[in-house]
Amino acid sequence: MNGSVDKGKKRLEWAREHMKVIEKVKEEISERGTLEDKNVSMALHVEAKTGILALSLREAGANVKMASCNPLSTDDSVAEALREEYGMDVFAKRGQSDEEYYKNLNLTLEHDPEVVIDDGGDLISLIHTEREDLIQGIAGGAEETTTGIVRLRAMEEDGVLRFPVMSVNDAYMKHLFDNRYGTGQSTIDGILKATNLQLSGKNFLVGGYGWCGRGIAMRAKGMGADVMVSEVDPIKAVEAKMDGFEVLPAKEGIKKADFVVTATGCKDVIGEKELKDAKDGCVLANSGHFNNEISIKKLEEMAVSKKEVREDVTGYEMKDGRKLYLLSEGRLVNLAAGQGHPAEIMDMSFSLQMMAAGYVVENEDLAPKVHEIPREIDEKVAKLRLKSENVKIDRLTAEQKEYLEGWEEGT
Repeated sequence: MNGSVDKGKKRLEWAREHMKVIEKVKEEISERGTLEDKNVSMALHVEAKTGILALSLREAGANVKMASCNPLSTDDSVAEALREEYGMDVFAKRGQSDEEYYKNLNLTLEHDPEVVIDDGGDLISLIHTEREDLIQGIAGGAEETTTGIVRLRAMEEDGVLRFPVMSVNDAYMKHLFDNRYGTGQSTIDGILKATNLQLSGKNFLVGGYGWCGRGIAMRAKGMGADVMVSEVDPIKAVEAKMDGFEVLPAKEGIKKADFVVTATGCKDVIGEKELKDAKDGCVLANSGHFNNEISIKKLEEMAVSKKEVREDVTGYEMKDGRKLYLLSEGRLVNLAAGQGHPAEIMDMSFSLQMMAAGYVVENEDLAPKVHEIPREIDEKVAKLRLKSENVKIDRLTAEQKEYLEGWEEGT
């Protein structure tokens, strides 16, 4: 076994050891035979935890093909181990060109999938635009992330979404924990790995205060940074303010920011007007799905030179002598420079993905739209997680249930 394969195998084994929930989900789906001989196409970040999802699906009887959902998020050691040690069809490598990226997405579709598991919506979009011949045979799909759900809801609104898709991202056991605690920890991990710089005492601007932004702000504060938040949503802005963060426009915050992280799902959060005012030495990072939250085009137009100053760090010198540093080409810093979310977090998210795959197969009459994850699936994952940690909770008595369901007795 070569060194890379051995490294990837160890990462997979370590992840599996810390993913107890998906093991139970796999056992239950296997007993029902729900995914037996079903063809599953996946476009996810190819790393250790995703590998365990792919292997779990296969161990439950599915035929799995997998590609990456981002050109820089593949862990090559894991991809090699999945191919060579486990015989998995994996079409991904770190640093893919756009041409290679879409070629690999198409390769996952070679076995005419019945279930599609996506992260960011590129695979589902590709099927609807270039591989419409496959739609008739697809029972449904599952989408992992905020950006993908935004795209899918737009497709639904335009009347072009032609098979049901489960919104894993909107499940409580996903966005409350994956988006907040997972993104919070892994983003800081990616920044520290890329830069080896101190966060304590530094000014840290978070673009967006959704669940991901909340997690990043919370973890940056925990590292001792002075955290600022920029927002367009007045309600989220009030929440950020009440959570103790300074709220201000990005154009103002970037003037004093040592670090900037975007996490909005929108483009040009840091555009020309912000870059003009960016503090000398500012480190720019993105944790949104696509590399358009920081305008790389404007950054390159405004710079007089650029060079790689460190692995995963590109330095840009501006006309006035300021230097700005972009991490991981503006792609997801937590995966492009780090190893992604903790295994225990992805255990819950991928358990939801696996259960969603089973759900679309078992419910053939689902309408072609974006569907919420049923409450019972959410609670099932929560109960399995508590059980895996030997945590017990209270239960309502019959009298308490009657009280909560009634309206006459108020005391």
